[in-house]
Amino acid sequence: MDWKWKTIIEPFKIKSVEPLGFTTREERLKILNAAHYNLFNIRAEKVLIDLLTDSGTGAMSAAQWGGIMIGDESYAGARSYYTFEREVKGLTGFAEIIPVHQGRAAEKILFGVIGGRGKYIISNSHFDTTRANVEFSGAQAVDFPVKEALDFDKPAPFKGNADITAMEKFINEKGAKNIPLCVMTVTNNSLGGQPVSMENLKAAQNLCRKHGIPLFLDCARFAENAYFIKLREKGYAQCPVREIAQEMFELADGAWMSSKKDALVNIGGFLAMNNRDWSAKARQMLILTEGFNTYGGLAGRDLEAIAIGLREVLDENYLQYRIRSAQYLGEGLLKRGVPIINPPGGHGVYVNARKFLPHLKPQRFPAQSLACALYLEGGIRGVEIGTLMFGRRDAKNNFLAAPMELVRLAMPRRVYTQSHIDYVIEVLGALAKKKKTIKGLEVVEAPKVLAHFTAKLKPAGGRSA
Repeated sequence: MDWKWKTIIEPFKIKSVEPLGFTTREERLKILNAAHYNLFNIRAEKVLIDLLTDSGTGAMSAAQWGGIMIGDESYAGARSYYTFEREVKGLTGFAEIIPVHQGRAAEKILFGVIGGRGKYIISNSHFDTTRANVEFSGAQAVDFPVKEALDFDKPAPFKGNADITAMEKFINEKGAKNIPLCVMTVTNNSLGGQPVSMENLKAAQNLCRKHGIPLFLDCARFAENAYFIKLREKGYAQCPVREIAQEMFELADGAWMSSKKDALVNIGGFLAMNNRDWSAKARQMLILTEGFNTYGGLAGRDLEAIAIGLREVLDENYLQYRIRSAQYLGEGLLKRGVPIINPPGGHGVYVNARKFLPHLKPQRFPAQSLACALYLEGGIRGVEIGTLMFGRRDAKNNFLAAPMELVRLAMPRRVYTQSHIDYVIEVLGALAKKKKTIKGLEVVEAPKVLAHFTAKLKPAGGRSA
């Protein structure tokens, strides 16, 4: 669409609405205490603007709801599975299509097949569940982001790229036989939802082929990544975004997807590949843990909705609106002195809590502290990506500082309007004026794996550091 106007409007009409959870500050303080300062523990109806995640929180279209009504719920050989399989094959080109209930199920199955002690999985950056599933298998997850990815203030077009030189050095040190997989996360969620260039994907493919290492995409946000390539990479401006996405998949040997992101659905995913030996083992694990091959833990109606969503997400009017919405939020925060990963990514904005709250040491969880302050101030729920999520533990189970302290404001797809985003900007702007009053937190208890989901915290004795 040749859009000449400054205002990017939502490319859809609203046919159904849901009430928001208005609360008072006094109520929110009680809620935070009862939730042990873990925003995952807060009931959704007590959240006003929910930016915890963009996973499964989007609004489905009329066409998808129509697909829900014609889902075939047969246990084996359901028509809806073949509709789903045809759509995924047409997009990705992979021969083996395995449905799962969400992305982490695909990760659990895949690394159960190829992981194990003494092995390394290399990536531009693993996200939390990916890393957890790699390490649960006994393997090690190793990240190779480009240097510009860690310079949050300086804009760069493809901060999601992998450092290919560092990756090859690691391969030579550890031996390719000990590295069963290279994963490129598109977009790069852990480092701000930043895109990966086609040039970098090609370099990763060449490296992997040279050393005989399969290359997979974690493609939860493949459409957003493809649209960034169209906007920013030379030679792609006139290329339809579907063709860009297909070129991305052609460079890989397989992929997995949490369809709760760019397939615009509330549940579902898939594991796709060409390796028949791996897929045979994966299908056995699928039957053991998820369900039969033609439903994989999903209802037939879910498979129908995914197939439709994979087509709708490649609408360039939608993608223009989607990317511009994140930019609008980022620009508004920067104007109010809120430091972010710049430029904003595809699915949200990441606030640099370390820079925002320099008076808080990592052991006081500045990102989690800011996320809680944001809820207390305005009923807005984000998620910490910092020491609570990614901090390693010492021998006494104390958290060690993570390399970054971020608060992700992930934007659900087709849910909030510009006025909602203006409210988020206003609340964070107000926090910026009194940021020195934000106190740190300390852990009361936390599990050893994926601590951020269930940890209990409390204010750190009234001290600010």
